[in-house]
Amino acid sequence: MITKHKTYTPEELRYLRMLSHQYPTLRSAGTEIINLQAILNLPKACEHFISDVHGEHEAFLHILNSCSGVIREQLDVLFKDSVTHSELEQLATLIYYPEEKLEQLKPEIPDLDEWYRITLYRLIELCRAVSSRYSRSKVRKALPPDYAYIIEELLHTHSDEFDKQDYYKNIISTIVEIGQAPDFISSLAAVIKRMAVDHLHLVGDIFDRGPRADIIMDSLLDYHSVDIQWGNHDVLWMGAASGSRTLVATVLSNSIHYNNLEVVETGYGISLRPLSVFANEVYRDCDVSRFAVKLTGDDASHYSEKDKLLSARMHKAITVILFKLEGQKILRHPEYGMQDRLLLDKIDYQNRCITIDGVTYPLEDVDFPTVDPENPYELTEEEASVIDQLTASFERSEKLQKHVRFLYSKGSLYKTYNGNLLFHGCIPLTEEGDFLSFCLDGVERSGRDFLDFADTAARQAYYYKPGSTERKLGMDFLWFLWAGRNSPIFGRDRMTTFERRLIKDESSWSEPKNAYYTLYQDPAVCDRILKEFGLEGPHCHIINGHVPVKAKKGESPIKGGGKLLVIDGGFCKAYQSTSGIAGYTLISTSQSYRIVAHQPFVGREKAIRENYGIAHSTEVFERQELRQRIKDTDVGREIQLQINDLRALVDAYRDGAVTEDHKGR
Repeated sequence: MITKHKTYTPEELRYLRMLSHQYPTLRSAGTEIINLQAILNLPKACEHFISDVHGEHEAFLHILNSCSGVIREQLDVLFKDSVTHSELEQLATLIYYPEEKLEQLKPEIPDLDEWYRITLYRLIELCRAVSSRYSRSKVRKALPPDYAYIIEELLHTHSDEFDKQDYYKNIISTIVEIGQAPDFISSLAAVIKRMAVDHLHLVGDIFDRGPRADIIMDSLLDYHSVDIQWGNHDVLWMGAASGSRTLVATVLSNSIHYNNLEVVETGYGISLRPLSVFANEVYRDCDVSRFAVKLTGDDASHYSEKDKLLSARMHKAITVILFKLEGQKILRHPEYGMQDRLLLDKIDYQNRCITIDGVTYPLEDVDFPTVDPENPYELTEEEASVIDQLTASFERSEKLQKHVRFLYSKGSLYKTYNGNLLFHGCIPLTEEGDFLSFCLDGVERSGRDFLDFADTAARQAYYYKPGSTERKLGMDFLWFLWAGRNSPIFGRDRMTTFERRLIKDESSWSEPKNAYYTLYQDPAVCDRILKEFGLEGPHCHIINGHVPVKAKKGESPIKGGGKLLVIDGGFCKAYQSTSGIAGYTLISTSQSYRIVAHQPFVGREKAIRENYGIAHSTEVFERQELRQRIKDTDVGREIQLQINDLRALVDAYRDGAVTEDHKGR
């Protein structure tokens, strides 16, 4: 019986012929189908979720190195009955910080060669365990080029195999004898950390508060697989790098206020001399007591009174510039609905007070030499010059621009991944639980439609031509995302920087949260949000950060009957007094979801010297009925589409619709 040939459309044939360049024969296409089909049946690899690292680079890198305890747990599984607790702690630290730990241990170990041999055996066994869920091809690609062949041999040759015992032992002995053990240990540690976690999700707020967000960004640039959901503090720096004077002023006001200029000056090489000269001249005789910089611990003893006074003057100078620029944005964009945040023109200088929402508050400071009461939102010539110079420095910082390009390329406002909806702040809701509507460009948008619009506008700020109308509108919108009423990454009614700086009455500092933060306790609301983003089913979750969980008051990070998880990492030391812990991270494996609660980090030096990790506790809050495999993931669905295309190509070869090219092999 002759099988009737399939009829192909011109578009199908064009695509299949293009695919045939990559797989020029029926055999090559068939081989790839077999390979891909095998991958589909591997177990789903580990996903690691982290949020709100806030520039705390030491704590972040420790969490990254330890994979939120995954490596330590695997060590327990392998060696708990044969290795002492202290040895396991030492081995874990060696994996996290191989070069530093080796330097510390060398003088303390009587028989270093024997210790190398034992350590290598253990590391190879651990490496074999964490890489077992991957295809050999994927493991091979992750190996360091210099040692790829040797590591691959050791991973796939067991020391207890009778015929290969001598072969295995000889490789280990040779590594030690020729002095390569330290370098080989470092390489194995890197492979273990690479294999322990397949993909990292960073759910916002890399920047601000902590000292070196730039070091965190450098580590992410080198990370094997990562996506980022922009937080409000990330958007702030993205806007500053794009050339927004308002967001440059905000970055500097925040950084000076929290005494966190190391990332600005050392990390990104941005000089604040124009601001310091201006502040010392214009605010020399002004009251700056309300703008004193926050100094904690050892910081206070490192600053003279002269230094503190200069910092306060700089803080006041840039904050006044900020108030003016924010006012200009609000006036330029009535659609933001923030006219009530125009406050400079409401100051009663004679009576030293201001009326906000019908309530009159005394002002602690009305000494503003650059503010013209008749035109309060206009910059003076000197102010315009200072902020223009500072903005140019942000735009010229090579390292900052590199990091922001990475944020744009790997980041977005939200992401759906393996049944989970990831975003930093909130999906703005009304009190009734409906999606809050925003009227922008004359169009009402809400829910997913609004977030898609916002994501596009955020990119417009960076990628459109400098000076163009589109870029200016995009930069204005980045400011709205940072501080706008019910912005999805701010999630509050107002940002009360003005009140906090100038009004003593703390009742004026209130920043009411969007209804989302009350309604997300309702599983039905969570399901409605998930459905809006195309997700349904028992193992779908919302994962966000932004708001610290008050663990010391008994608050749980698990909301909405297990539908929503708040993983604010709590890395920022300023927030730990509120939360009582150092926040949460999340681990998703083929069998379960585990939320990990962390205690504050003791510091890198102590962690290396005394084998201290970040104390943590793990709660498995959801188990899979069946072990998930690659075929159950988003990547698996992409692979299945590739298989379908390759099967179509095989059929086309058999039908003669596409001709094999044996010479192209």
